[in-house]
Amino acid sequence: MSNYTVHDSAIVDDGALIGDNTRVWHFVHVCGGAQIGQGCSLGQNVFVGNKVTIGNNVKIQNNVSVYDNVHLEDDVFCGPSMVFTNVYNPRSFIERKTEYRDTLVKKGATLGANCTVVCGVTIGEYALVGAGAVINKDVPPFALMVGVPAKQIGWISKYGEQLSLPLTGNGQTVCENTGDKYCLKDGQLSVEMD
Repeated sequence: MSNYTVHDSAIVDDGALIGDNTRVWHFVHVCGGAQIGQGCSLGQNVFVGNKVTIGNNVKIQNNVSVYDNVHLEDDVFCGPSMVFTNVYNPRSFIERKTEYRDTLVKKGATLGANCTVVCGVTIGEYALVGAGAVINKDVPPFALMVGVPAKQIGWISKYGEQLSLPLTGNGQTVCENTGDKYCLKDGQLSVEMD
């Protein structure tokens, strides 16, 4: 049996899988088909659907709904009141539950407060989506995204600091905080950990 904490006001439906040391705070609802890893935090008023997977050490801040077909890998951060969708062209009078589009947020990515992630995209490892941005296409690993619709304005380190690299082309830099070496080649960023 898992060892996790659930506030008295929260609802965790039978069948939900929740890992050790996860905290489920006030007024959260976790549906029975959800799978949540270890060491996570689900803030006040979070909703987690049935067809959702959440990795380890994921932080979901207040007022976030993680709908069916959203998948969060380890170490993802979801800022307060950010929004996921799962239907691209919703109409209240047409049922489109068979048309849900998968959304994948890869390891270590950050989704800022009040941003919106339109369904069907992949957000790359350690990318950072700024507050209020609207993501409507795939995001490369380590990309810094802002605006409506979101545009890439730079690169971000695993540590969460902007890197001094051009958007395209080639270049190298070192993270001052960790010593990790970042190499930009043909518009793709890779990291060599120190």
